[in-house]
Amino acid sequence: MRKLLFALAAATALLVTPALAQDKKIKIGAAPYGLNAEFMQIWTAALKEHPAVKSGEVELTVFDGRYDALVQQEQFNTMITQKFDAIIFVPIDIEAGATAVQAAHDAGIPVVGSNTRVHSDLLSSYIGSDDTISGYLEAKSVLDKIGCKGNVVIIEGPIGQSAQISRLEGNKKALAECPNVKVIEDQTANWSRAEAQTLMENWLTAHPGQINGVIGQNDEMALGAIEAIKAAKLNVKDFAIAGIDGVTDALHAVKQGTMTSILQDARAQAQGALDLAIFQARKGNYKPQSDIWAQYPSMPFNNGTAKEYNVPWTPVTADNVDKLLAARSK
Repeated sequence: MRKLLFALAAATALLVTPALAQDKKIKIGAAPYGLNAEFMQIWTAALKEHPAVKSGEVELTVFDGRYDALVQQEQFNTMITQKFDAIIFVPIDIEAGATAVQAAHDAGIPVVGSNTRVHSDLLSSYIGSDDTISGYLEAKSVLDKIGCKGNVVIIEGPIGQSAQISRLEGNKKALAECPNVKVIEDQTANWSRAEAQTLMENWLTAHPGQINGVIGQNDEMALGAIEAIKAAKLNVKDFAIAGIDGVTDALHAVKQGTMTSILQDARAQAQGALDLAIFQARKGNYKPQSDIWAQYPSMPFNNGTAKEYNVPWTPVTADNVDKLLAARSK
């Protein structure tokens, strides 16, 4: 009888163990490069609105990388020590971030990349948008407006981040189509509106009446350039200005006709990354819960096994800006 009871207990344990494992709350860490600007704030908010977080299935911890690769490395060390089940990584530096990914991999923790890239083949998967395309599109919009002649300035993101590298590649591709356009200034403002305003103020002083276009590698920096132009008592509409991301102030600026922007879907990049991270933490025993996969049928989940997921860009136009603003206010 004792042997029979033991056998029944063992069989019962085998039956319930998978269910208990499935019901176990998952610890997932998100490591974005910094939270000062609106884009990453939207990205973070989208993570917190994911159905698996709201239901309590996932215990989410969001870190602030403070735009520092060393800070991000320390945050990875914390997540490794605390035995997180998976990590979502938005690196500040394409090269330095590889060390953090290696450490997590060595500890058996899967890492999903989101938004910006890292030079590592150890990521479980990556979801983001092709920054070379957006760099080309934004530069082309500026060049078209100035008739492919004149002088432009480029305000770059943090040097060494994948978005800065790829957007500059796209910028240069568009500029190569307009040999009569001269780049008279090109510096980083680190995705910062305030830094970009200071740069533009200096450039307006150094090149009075000579700047025709501003290629800002994100909206925050393009908006900083607009503030500098206004402060100099110049007409913003005399300049061709473009940015990337589709942040709220940029959407309003597009509506006012003072700049162009290309929307980068932070929600899709964040919630898609979380679905992929849960898939890894559950060892493949998971179906995606975010509606972003239905929103972008050209980007199927593919049972979570694809190495790359490409979120399409949405150029902001007079025809869609009101709809985008309405969605932002929800």
